[in-house]
Amino acid sequence: MTRAVAAAPRFPLDAAVARLLAAGIDTARADAEWLLAGTLGLRRADALTALGRLLPPAVVRRFEAAVDRRARREPLQRILGWEDFRGVRVGLTADVLVPRPETELLVEYALALLPPRGHRRPTVVDVGTGSGCIACAVAVERPDVAVIAIDVSTDAARIARQNAAAATVSDRVRVLSGDLLAPVGGSIDLVIANLPYLPSALIPTLAPEVTDHEPRRALDGGPDGLSLIRRLLADARPPQVRAIALETAGGEQSTVVADLARAAGFAEVAVRRDFVGIERFVTARVELFGTGRT
Repeated sequence: MTRAVAAAPRFPLDAAVARLLAAGIDTARADAEWLLAGTLGLRRADALTALGRLLPPAVVRRFEAAVDRRARREPLQRILGWEDFRGVRVGLTADVLVPRPETELLVEYALALLPPRGHRRPTVVDVGTGSGCIACAVAVERPDVAVIAIDVSTDAARIARQNAAAATVSDRVRVLSGDLLAPVGGSIDLVIANLPYLPSALIPTLAPEVTDHEPRRALDGGPDGLSLIRRLLADARPPQVRAIALETAGGEQSTVVADLARAAGFAEVAVRRDFVGIERFVTARVELFGTGRT
């Protein structure tokens, strides 16, 4: 008599989607597919072909554990352990903020402030580097630039160093621990900063992915959200700093930051929009845009 062999279970993808929808996650289908891909170590499109295969129970259990974490509103990127940022894959832990898509625009606006490639190497300082996503993206896109990445958190600085090494830009990205610009001196061609800008009272009202899983230090900008940005603009003044690019919460906050940049002595200040039209970014530099002066 032949003994029946129990078949390995298939991936319960539809059940995972239903669970994530019940948890209030609008992107349930996409998230479940990404978790499937992460469990299998495949690209998302390739992972979907596994749905027709029998897979080991241990693999299914790992997938279900990942779904459990997402249902508790842990960010998808944190479960996967990475996020792609302007083509650079950065590793993530609970010590650093998950990079947002709009911050990719901050890098784009910042790069436009740099002098053209020439005989000297510009110095860029990324203040509040977190995962190092901005610093790594700048170094990849402008190989002629020297980047200094600073974070007050030693744990975040460690992650940024790891990401710089993974992006093979460690020779051009120096990661330091310290408060704002305190660790650096001398002339700086460009300061980029995505500092905490949320008013303290707003944070408890945000989605659980933010309030329960993002590091509070990376979010809380004080009573009006501008505590650190004010301090930075008090230090990042011409002529030491030739240009600056900042991310804000948008709206009235960006207007206040623009005024602070003018008060700091920058000659031209611009407020720039994000993907959905919010005036989120403030850029400024010593010389007028487009004059070609150095």
